[in-house]
Amino acid sequence: MRIVLLYPPPWKIADRGESAYEKGGGENDGPPKGYCEGDLDADFYQTPYGLFALGAQAIRAGHQVKVINLSAYAWSRVETIVAKLDADLWGLSCWTANRRGVRLLAECIKRHHPKTHVVVGGPHATALGSELLSRFAHVDTVCLGESDITFLELAHCLARGEPARSIAGTVYRDGARVVVAPRRQNIRDLDELAWPQDYFDTHVMMTARGCPWTCTFCGADMTWGRGYRAHSIDSVLSALEKVTSRLRVKMIQIKDDTFTTHKQRTFELCRGIRERNLNFLWSCDTRVDVLTGELIREMRLAGCQRLSFGVESGSQTILDKIDKKITIQEIIESTELAKNYGIKVRYYMMLGNRGETRETFAETLKFLERAKPHEYIFSCLSIYPGTRDFRDAEKAGWLDQNVYFDSDFQEYKTSFDADEDTTHMLDAWFHAHRGLQVGYRETRADFERILDRLGDYHAAHMDVGAAYYHEGKFDRAEHHIQRALELGYPAPGLCYNHLACIAKARGNLDEMMNWFMRAAQSDPQHRVLVENVNRARAWFKQGGPNQGLPLDLMVHHDFQLLERTAQPTLPGPLPDDFAEWAE
Repeated sequence: MRIVLLYPPPWKIADRGESAYEKGGGENDGPPKGYCEGDLDADFYQTPYGLFALGAQAIRAGHQVKVINLSAYAWSRVETIVAKLDADLWGLSCWTANRRGVRLLAECIKRHHPKTHVVVGGPHATALGSELLSRFAHVDTVCLGESDITFLELAHCLARGEPARSIAGTVYRDGARVVVAPRRQNIRDLDELAWPQDYFDTHVMMTARGCPWTCTFCGADMTWGRGYRAHSIDSVLSALEKVTSRLRVKMIQIKDDTFTTHKQRTFELCRGIRERNLNFLWSCDTRVDVLTGELIREMRLAGCQRLSFGVESGSQTILDKIDKKITIQEIIESTELAKNYGIKVRYYMMLGNRGETRETFAETLKFLERAKPHEYIFSCLSIYPGTRDFRDAEKAGWLDQNVYFDSDFQEYKTSFDADEDTTHMLDAWFHAHRGLQVGYRETRADFERILDRLGDYHAAHMDVGAAYYHEGKFDRAEHHIQRALELGYPAPGLCYNHLACIAKARGNLDEMMNWFMRAAQSDPQHRVLVENVNRARAWFKQGGPNQGLPLDLMVHHDFQLLERTAQPTLPGPLPDDFAEWAE
């Protein structure tokens, strides 16, 4: 059976030179009023991990599968792609931000392929499954929650030519009626599933599903159910072994809701990474109350470069109201533990949670000055269907779920219960401070103390070398960067980039370009490296050395993947034969 899994755009995106799409059938098909480039953050453009999970299951079962990311594609290109593709089953991933794109894409699919089957899944569809099927006339089935087995049963059913009805975990049509099938139990043994890494070169990995906590703004339990389930350590290590052997850039984003939920499991997993000599850099998301110094040290030696904490607020009052179940002191202590071992700390912060006032927000700003994370980023509270915030807002009478079908907003961003003056103040502050904010930075002496704590560790040498570079002590910088290379630093291109910049600072342009060439040949695609090579080439082309033109180079090695490039993980270009199927 031929299956296409699509990640839709948020709406109809106009191509360059085109006017923005506005009204279509009485509804706005284009971006919402006031939309600005950048309102959708970089994470939006990553293909949801769930599509890869469904694709892996289907491939292992013998189906032909294409996964395509259309999230940034102009609508004219979307129409062309859909028209050329021929598939028996189309699956669309639906989130609140792209719910309108899902409707438009389903219409497009049915217009070109009226007899095909369109199924929609994802968090937004799970929360509003019956309503979505009632409103989206061109969607045939909605898969609810954890859909690995549900989707496979649907595919098998269609392959046998049987009606796709009464499959547990779905919402379907029976004539004019919308029917909710029996609930499907969650998968007990995740190791029974195919790993996405068996078939896709994705930098994202999930080693577990679910979160034991119930923050008011989060809908994880809607997707995964209550509780926490994890792949076995051996299974995770085997998947890591496969994908890191293929990835050109040895970086992984572990996107478990709370990676260190079980501290001992995490410790053993990190120890296994080292014992198997799996050499890569990684980041993860977790909570501040499930960390210890011993665990953080082991995580760092296993390649962890960044910890992202869901902090949300610096006011204990707000933390209590959103049922966060952490304290300000725990946040500060875990931040310091991570800093002790050289792991960068990123805080995810929120504006407008229940109970927010001018006073609580002032507490948050003072807290950030005290806690000193390396980075922090604020988001406005979004009310997502299926969350406790959503249910409480409906009960209070100020939110009607029909707004998600009748309005064109990207996400339903609002203060939960702040007064109008406070809301205006929060909005003004957010627009003046949007995006990733840089905070704390270690000194060279700090990095040398971290190196002493960790021992002869490649990533710690890299930190020290970079610090010496910025002090202008190039011999010492070169010594530590070369040592990082000798010890097998997983991103050698970033080492070569530093060595190229050292050569440039010494006035040796031939050596600079030799290092850049070596980096490009052995370890391409790092954003900083690509940018520097392009700058250097343009500089030489303009006669920079002879005319005394400045050459500004980027000199850092932060954990960062190159965004929006290759399919199917990001909305890059498709090959010419994208619509062809194996015979």
